[in-house]
Amino acid sequence: MLIHPQFDPVAFSVGPLSVRWYGITYLVAFACFILLGRLHLRRRPDLGWNAHTLDDLLTYGVFGVILGARLGEVLFFEPAWYFAHPLEIFAVWKGGMSFHGGFLGVMLAMWLYARRNACKFLQITDFIVPLAPTGLAAGRIGNFINGELWGRPAAPDLPWAMQFPHVDALARHPSQIYQALGEGLLLFFILWWYTSKPRPLGSTSGVFLTGYGVLRFSAEFFRNPDPGIFAHLGLGLSTAQWLCLPMVIIGMWLILYSQHRNRAHS
Repeated sequence: MLIHPQFDPVAFSVGPLSVRWYGITYLVAFACFILLGRLHLRRRPDLGWNAHTLDDLLTYGVFGVILGARLGEVLFFEPAWYFAHPLEIFAVWKGGMSFHGGFLGVMLAMWLYARRNACKFLQITDFIVPLAPTGLAAGRIGNFINGELWGRPAAPDLPWAMQFPHVDALARHPSQIYQALGEGLLLFFILWWYTSKPRPLGSTSGVFLTGYGVLRFSAEFFRNPDPGIFAHLGLGLSTAQWLCLPMVIIGMWLILYSQHRNRAHS
């Protein structure tokens, strides 16, 4: 059985300023967005976009993901605690960022960008979703470094089972790594391959929603579930799994609708 290294959450300090690993993973995510985005622009000359467009999308996305992810954590998963400790809402360096909240925040930001720049909303989301999974992988590595969002108990003889000493002495699944590999790297390769040739409008967004929803839903069986506001709904599902279900439904609808519309216009 492996032992979690219990990393110092502070990567380095410069005078009174402390730089945390969690913040670095966000910078890595944004850097991957820019680098992959520039490669992706070369595959999509039909859009007529440039590096300035990419920078604008990142700026909108940064505000959307940070505000949305934090509000999602507060409202979906720990409302009672945060309402009792309201100043902790602003302590984002301690972790506690909900993907589903961040996703909604980014969608709102992209909708605003589309309105202000006379673009199609789905055109924007189709472009950015292949750039997102590497950022998700970086975020899960940040969770692992912080020793948070640990997994459910595992068999002690599982070669990669891990003990998190600050939690208990049980062998657990390193679910943060599972998620980094699944909804991070695996989903990235699927979307990068899928977008290697032109696809009907909305289908790439549909593949992302379906792929993320299925992979996250599956990972939750190995992750110690956060109670959240939907835990009381039963069926043994976590709040995150309940939030994934509409993603899968909407994603599959988008794929089918985009294919149908494409055939009708061809």
